[in-house]
Amino acid sequence: QVQLVESGGGLVQPGGSLRLSCVASKTIFSFYDAAWYRQAPGKQRELVAKIISGDSTIYADSVKGRFTISRDNTYNTVYLQMNRLKPEDSAVYYCNAFNQVYIYWGQGTQVTVSS
Repeated sequence: QVQLVESGGGLVQPGGSLRLSCVASKTIFSFYDAAWYRQAPGKQRELVAKIISGDSTIYADSVKGRFTISRDNTYNTVYLQMNRLKPEDSAVYYCNAFNQVYIYWGQGTQVTVSS
């Protein structure tokens, strides 16, 4: 079993930045792909960014040019750098690790963008 723990969320003003971290309990990010999702109240969970084999990245149109996903296999961590944040970015952010067989989710971290 793998546990994922997100951190780095909080309250930030519009235009500000946050960096989310997702730490795995085992060394898996060398073998698993990873993604960040978010879910706002009353909305479905949506993909924010994904990092896959060869460190290719995929982003939702709404965050392209503002968010960056990366991973550090040495520290078994995946990051989401979020810049120029907007109120509509407010949500609970979840990370996951996945392959063709398994998928693991973290418990989420709240991001609130408000003045």
